[in-house]
Amino acid sequence: MDVVMESVQLVTLVNSVVIPICLFLIMMGMGLTLVVNDFKRVLKYPKAVGIGLTNQLILLPIIGFALASIMPLRPEYAVGVMLLVLCPGGTTSNLFTYLAKGDVALSVTMTAIASIITVFTIPVVLSYSLVHFMGAGSAFELPVAKTMVTLIALTILPISVGMLIKRFAPRVADSSQVLVSRFGVIFLTFLVVFLGYVQRDIIVDAFIATGPVSLLLNISTMALGYYSSKWLGLNLAQRTSITLEVGLQNSTLSIFMALTLLKNYDMSMMPAIYTLVMFFTAGILVKIFSKKYSNQQVLQNRMASSTL
Repeated sequence: MDVVMESVQLVTLVNSVVIPICLFLIMMGMGLTLVVNDFKRVLKYPKAVGIGLTNQLILLPIIGFALASIMPLRPEYAVGVMLLVLCPGGTTSNLFTYLAKGDVALSVTMTAIASIITVFTIPVVLSYSLVHFMGAGSAFELPVAKTMVTLIALTILPISVGMLIKRFAPRVADSSQVLVSRFGVIFLTFLVVFLGYVQRDIIVDAFIATGPVSLLLNISTMALGYYSSKWLGLNLAQRTSITLEVGLQNSTLSIFMALTLLKNYDMSMMPAIYTLVMFFTAGILVKIFSKKYSNQQVLQNRMASSTL
């Protein structure tokens, strides 16, 4: 009995204390990379930012809703899909963009703007999704105003704190950026392992149920990001950023909402399993884009040499 009580207390501690604190630190880490001029990039490069945000904030939720409606998913897993697509970007996408030699400034700008906008879109769209997939009058209701306040406290506030540190203590911010990005990936991995342990009785069934839709969602959104930016004339670095921004979601925030706001572990399984998929595909894309970038540099050097 004592062991059971200790397990319950541990789970409660992780859900109510550890996850919110770590999410705050991760979002503050994003702020450490930002200055006010980053937001002016919307005006300086409206085409690239516009294409990226359209993919993230409009097309991504539409694709997610379509897949959640079409695929044979339990209602809880369908809501999990919506949790994912309503939380685009995150520090993970910024890190992978850096590794893939993409436009990191564009990636950070998209993540920051999307994080601010989704504070207001998540509660509304998620509330509708709960009614649509779980049924009207279900036990799962989302208080819109309270959710907005919570998201502001865990996104806009820490980002602002990080920007203040960047403004008044730039050396501290610069030396902390890489550590915070790595911490975000490590903590997300911890969350996936934690959920796998807590849900160990259903983990295999959950993977079978949500694995195909996770892979389909990931590949389709990454393809959308790449080809839409390619067809609209963006360069390779910008295409890389948008591809990864659209395909890599803020799983930490998704899991937080499932566990803390909705208090439902089943809804968190979709973000957890999607995390495994997106890490795998992102690793492949890092190699592909890095090779493309290297080949492009070699070609440019040859052309430059031939003109001398």
